[in-house]
Amino acid sequence: MIVTPNRMMPSRKRRKLRDENYIDDDVKLTPARRVILAMVAVLTVVLVMAVFAVPDDVVRLTQLTEDRLPESGVSNTVTAVLINFRGYDTFLEVSVLLLSIIGVWSVARRARVPVKVPNTPVLRVFVRLLMPLMVIVAGYLLWIGSDVPGGAFQGGAVLGGMGVLWIAAAVDDPGSRERRLLRPLLIVGMAFFLGAGALAIVVGGSMMQYPEGEAKTWILIIESAATFSIGATLVMLFLGGQPGGSSREDGKKS
Repeated sequence: MIVTPNRMMPSRKRRKLRDENYIDDDVKLTPARRVILAMVAVLTVVLVMAVFAVPDDVVRLTQLTEDRLPESGVSNTVTAVLINFRGYDTFLEVSVLLLSIIGVWSVARRARVPVKVPNTPVLRVFVRLLMPLMVIVAGYLLWIGSDVPGGAFQGGAVLGGMGVLWIAAAVDDPGSRERRLLRPLLIVGMAFFLGAGALAIVVGGSMMQYPEGEAKTWILIIESAATFSIGATLVMLFLGGQPGGSSREDGKKS
């Protein structure tokens, strides 16, 4: 049960009571959430049954992928499938990431992560020294993705981890202005993916079908944009809430 704060209470006390009620509501198993859990359980059972119902004599996609690999522009089968052969699927995955942060902003009015300055400067100095290395690792994972395991999701995860570590160590707490500047990065991956697909129609006549001999360049551009979007989305999901308040101020008040 959520208690409505009395308007006669001090503003700080009302805010603390309201925040505690929101936290309690986040973990409460309401009837609506029970229905959602039941639906998820039914969907899981249906998917498992569908997997076991697949016949054994189906055409193996591994051989088909290897046969058409020279046409993909890359030598890594995973990248060829994700960005070229099944580009629609990856475009939807990037779109789901964007929808996830929109969903968080729809239900959370401000950031939930309190940020407190650590008592020792060692952690902050260590994080500052680690940041350039993480950027290099992210770029390396992106670059080698066309030949060996790696790519946009791996590089984006490293960038996201870098941002989370940067905030958790209180090296910097992005305020409302900085978070608004991150907004374009959230959509750049999907925008480049959609733009490349539309441009492919103009130059090649088919959506997501890249020009022959230039597929690797197109894939690298798309993955570069997706890397920034994935990293920015993970950081914003860690912060939570709409980009309007400062989580550091919330941490000091709590």
